Amino acid sequence: MPDTILIERVGPIATVVLNRPEKLNALTKPMWQRLGDVIAELSADDALRCLVLRGAGDKAFAPGNDISEFENERANVEQARAYGAIMRRTLAAFEHCRHPMVALIKGICVGGGLEIAANCDLRICGESSRFGVPINKLGLVMAHAELRGLLNLVGRATALEILLEGRIFGAHEAKEKGLITRIVPDDKVEEEAYATAQRIVDGAPLVARWHKKFAERLSDPAPLTEAEVDEGFTCFGTEDFQIGYRAFLKKVKPDFKGR
Repeated sequence: MPDTILIERVGPIATVVLNRPEKLNALTKPMWQRLGDVIAELSADDALRCLVLRGAGDKAFAPGNDISEFENERANVEQARAYGAIMRRTLAAFEHCRHPMVALIKGICVGGGLEIAANCDLRICGESSRFGVPINKLGLVMAHAELRGLLNLVGRATALEILLEGRIFGAHEAKEKGLITRIVPDDKVEEEAYATAQRIVDGAPLVARWHKKFAERLSDPAPLTEAEVDEGFTCFGTEDFQIGYRAFLKKVKPDFKGR
């Protein structure tokens, strides 16, 4: 059996591939489990500076969960609770991943595939990509943990529009709704996604991690503590700050060390 989650590394960029092209990369319970493990492992790797998420082939990022699996794995409340715990853990790994994450989207990106993409930081898609969450036609709900990423991305009104209608829509409408960061011609999706990843890599990695951490913290309405406020100035004590501002003054490209 082929590995349904692949990891490809080139320098500080790791690509995570949903590798089930014969099923348009439809997600299974073991895939959700392995995906969470992989994201957690890569998040802890200080040698990395960016992750790219994609589906195998050119037809789909992912169409969601494999419905044929439901008869044995998600047929009742007890099974669904166990399945949902795995999904919740995996989506939490996405939410807390320290490295910036870019979704490279070709073709179909619906249901659970859209849940994954929504939990990435940036989403690059082709002009023919399609989006939506048609689970109302399955009598299936998007549980709290699954909904959080979509809700944070597009807000309550648009999230409910997507869920209540269950309509599939195109890339330009997805961009208007705030689901997508950038649309490019279909044959340029990989080029633009990796160019985006490279621009991230060229920046200071500690800064990228702090920006992700601060953005997540500010989604919590609780007042910041003094320690949290003070963390906003920690960057001034890093080697990368010294490298960065001196390179700017010398008009050369900085070579950040992540220290």
